[in-house]
Amino acid sequence: MTDPTRRNVLRGAAAITAAGALVGAGAGAAPAQAAPTAPPRFPFLEGAFEPVTEELTAFDLPVTGRIPRELNGRYLRNGPNVLGLEDPRAHHWMLGDGMVHGVRLREGRAEWYRNRWVRSSQVAKKLGEPYPGPVPPDDFPCNTHVIPHRGRILALQESGPLPYELDDELNTVGTYDFRGTLRGPLTAHTKFDVQADELHAIAYYPTWDHVRHLVVGPAGKVVRTTRIPVADAPMIHDFALTENHVVILDMPVTFDPAGAERGDLVPYVWNDRHPARVGVLPRKGGPVRWFEVDPVYYSHTLNAYEEGPHIVVDMTNFDAPFLVAGNGSGGPHTAGTPRLDRWTIDLRHGRVRTRTLDDRPQEFPRVNEALVSRRHRYGYSAAAAEMSLAYQAVDGTPPDGAFLNALIKHDLLRGTSEVHRLPADAAGSEAVFVPSDPCDGRAAEDDGYAIAYVHNPDRGASDLVILAAQDFTGEPVARIHLPGRVPLGFHGSWIPDA
Repeated sequence: MTDPTRRNVLRGAAAITAAGALVGAGAGAAPAQAAPTAPPRFPFLEGAFEPVTEELTAFDLPVTGRIPRELNGRYLRNGPNVLGLEDPRAHHWMLGDGMVHGVRLREGRAEWYRNRWVRSSQVAKKLGEPYPGPVPPDDFPCNTHVIPHRGRILALQESGPLPYELDDELNTVGTYDFRGTLRGPLTAHTKFDVQADELHAIAYYPTWDHVRHLVVGPAGKVVRTTRIPVADAPMIHDFALTENHVVILDMPVTFDPAGAERGDLVPYVWNDRHPARVGVLPRKGGPVRWFEVDPVYYSHTLNAYEEGPHIVVDMTNFDAPFLVAGNGSGGPHTAGTPRLDRWTIDLRHGRVRTRTLDDRPQEFPRVNEALVSRRHRYGYSAAAAEMSLAYQAVDGTPPDGAFLNALIKHDLLRGTSEVHRLPADAAGSEAVFVPSDPCDGRAAEDDGYAIAYVHNPDRGASDLVILAAQDFTGEPVARIHLPGRVPLGFHGSWIPDA
């Protein structure tokens, strides 16, 4: 493999051939007398995951309830939405072309809804559009997150591609390299420390012998890069940040060079020989301290903070093993559903204590963004039955009856939770917290709203649901009715008006 770009490292040089291996195709033809088998299912292309085929624009959206007048801005969410797929065996959910869905709110009105593909060179070619300028290395239609940063809107991806900048109406402006200072990958999960006015990232790449901690300063430039040696090129999807430390989660999902040579769609494997460990890096500089833990696969961190000589990290975890390339379903495969855990790193005694906060299936934990790296009380997560089933069983048979569609609010001080239940087939995406008044420093941590896209099975389309965070189990404050579906996807942000 002479050119280790994202296109031939992560997608494979021969996707169709690799897909044949993924679904168990043999070297020869099947015997004539073989019994017919059921066609393979691809749950990440069906139901709540089914990609949409059109870009829509709609104005003055109908609303049930009342949109709070203080919500002035845009709610955007990114996710994979494959374009022009000819053979489902050549597809993996995490490699779908990025599509951003957005609703613009102003003075109690839902002014518009838009969904737009991120115009990478590949997407532009599929749409028959010109791509302006030279194609950057590792070009990819970023599909994982969308964030605001210093007046810009950035679609993010990990392990290679530059972010893509979007304008206020979700049109693609072009790649963005933080004013010429980003040299190499970023991450899908940046952390913005409001008090320090810094954006942090942990970047990895399949051919590196290290990962990088990046700091983007107040001027919008990368001001510090720290290289942290690691073995086996692990996938580091997320990390955690505290006031004085960076927490690096080095788990046993590692790059598979042989798989990349074969052309595997996602050449990352569960590696029992790779120790599971947590690293603590001082933000001001210094050596990393490593702490061994039992093997799991974390998916996302909710938040982290310091408590005396301890670092507390709340996050969602899967039991081992976690198979990124799945088992022929077109997405990841796991032995169990993700749960909300707390890891407490004891810096004084050099150990990590782990415990489960909530064992109900849930994903995409979020916190009031003003508290990133500081102590939090509340967290919000989503339970989508169809996602749990897709991760666990190709045949769609649930291992138990614990699946539901819901949004969950956690009170981590009291150890309690509130569940906003959603109807059957009403799959809900990540819930993002929006403060009622971000300028009110005396407001309660949960004084605001939890907003999420939720499928409406009665309409065959999605709603943007707005919940009062302090009345979480009550009726939504507003349901904004969109003209189309928002497939289950990844992460989003509230972008307030300046």
